[in-house]
Amino acid sequence: MDMTLVEKANYDGMCFWTEKLGMSNLFRFWMYVYRLSVPSYMDSTSTAETDYAVFLEKVKRTVYIDNLSPQVTESVVRTALGQFGTVKNVQFIPNYTGPKNIPCCALVEMECPRQAKAVVLEITQFPFMMSGMPRPVRAFRAEEEMFDDRPIKPGRRIQCRWVDRKDPDFEVASKIKHLVRKHAAEDLFLLQQQLAQEEKLAKQQDETLKANYKKFSIIDNVVSDGTAPGLAKLYNMKVFDA
Repeated sequence: MDMTLVEKANYDGMCFWTEKLGMSNLFRFWMYVYRLSVPSYMDSTSTAETDYAVFLEKVKRTVYIDNLSPQVTESVVRTALGQFGTVKNVQFIPNYTGPKNIPCCALVEMECPRQAKAVVLEITQFPFMMSGMPRPVRAFRAEEEMFDDRPIKPGRRIQCRWVDRKDPDFEVASKIKHLVRKHAAEDLFLLQQQLAQEEKLAKQQDETLKANYKKFSIIDNVVSDGTAPGLAKLYNMKVFDA
């Protein structure tokens, strides 16, 4: 059988190195070359597995909070959940279907999984309010898919492709696209209504707080300047010291 020039060159080269090194030494040489090429892949795989293991530990000590008021800030979340332990990080999840500056949920990383479990248990059993909102927030254990900065899962491959107009899936993709736009418009409308209601509620609570503060200030002044004992004596009433 005739060989091509490339095959003949490879054959001649193999014969040369076999004659030069011997079969056993040639085998050792190729094993050495193989070991030089493999560690880079193995090291990258090992690093990816280590990074993902660290990420999974982070997921275990993170809580997903939703039903948040648009007025809730990071300091409010830290103060509210600080009673359960140490809050290491607060990451608000952007609202991709509406204004990005109005988040409605957040990922809160606690110091350990035990503290995260305590947060979920407490908020699940009892109404938990933040920033005076008219409805309680909800808490769940975080999941891997909730993190936009999660590392690549070892062994996972994602394939993307363009859908041509003649493709059977093109019509389905078009319907999904229009449905997403419709839901985004509805979500934006509801969010605007919610924001208006909560701003009204916040104003009412502020007015009530100021009125109560004024009442207690008057009572404190009446007691401290001696007016209360005088009125009690005038109307034959007893005054008890607090």
